Amino acid sequence: MTPQVDDYLEAEIQRLLAEDDRVAEQGITVQRREQAVVLGGEVESPERRDEICRRITSRFPHVQITCDIGITRTTVPADAEEIS
Repeated sequence: MTPQVDDYLEAEIQRLLAEDDRVAEQGITVQRREQAVVLGGEVESPERRDEICRRITSRFPHVQITCDIGITRTTVPADAEEIS
């Protein structure tokens, strides 16, 4: 049986994101989309994003989780931005 995606599940995911020592991430959003959960926001590396997604999907294996977490650019841009 697939668990109901509701406010309690969202809160449980937010709590795991904030309190798990291996994640400790408060800048990730959790949104319901029908019977799925979408994780959003930005982190500093692909490895960090993958760890967050791995932790959430392993803790909630019966919930459809979409990781839409972007990577914050930490390098100086190679090209100058032209403003018209």
